[in-house]
Amino acid sequence: MNEEADHIINLYWLKFIKKLKNISFFENDNIVLALAWIWKVQASIWTTYLFMNYDISKLINIGISWSLLWLNASIWDVFLLNKISQHDMYLPFDWSHLDYAKKEIIINNNLIIDSDFDFKVFNNSYCLTWDQFIDDIKKVEELKVKYNSDVIEMEAFAVASVAREFDMLDNCIFIKAISDWADNDAKNAHMWNLDYAMQNSIKVLEKIIN
Repeated sequence: MNEEADHIINLYWLKFIKKLKNISFFENDNIVLALAWIWKVQASIWTTYLFMNYDISKLINIGISWSLLWLNASIWDVFLLNKISQHDMYLPFDWSHLDYAKKEIIINNNLIIDSDFDFKVFNNSYCLTWDQFIDDIKKVEELKVKYNSDVIEMEAFAVASVAREFDMLDNCIFIKAISDWADNDAKNAHMWNLDYAMQNSIKVLEKIIN
């Protein structure tokens, strides 16, 4: 979203380059940023576009997410992902040729960040991706029991899927900061905490880039 991307655009002096219908691109000499808003389809489009039009050495998906850890994590903590599942994918078949959509994706980038921040960084985290905004405490409890995952959001599986097709999966980095607990107050808490959560995720981004 704009609220997420503006921090990065200003920090790295990125300049607007072009816009598709709903996706904008900003650049400097070393970085290209895709501002694509929300949803797996949008994420698939911008990821494919970048691989088709740029010589990408690292692909970073950065943004906010919802925590499933409750008291084991705090709002504004940051998670680095190494396993992602597409939670809302359902096909009643166990054929192996469907594993690309049904099985979790593992990212072997060997990235570990030692936390010297005033917030926690959770390395090697497990993320669920799906197409719904979650603001239902019962659903959160169900997901936690079923998947034992750490965070949930709406884009990462799509980004990882495209990167896998281009043999770039292990060159991906996923940075997700917590904006809320996906409970009944999530709609308001999400916006209240968005800015500060994004600032924390960018602190981790800077450490990775530097």
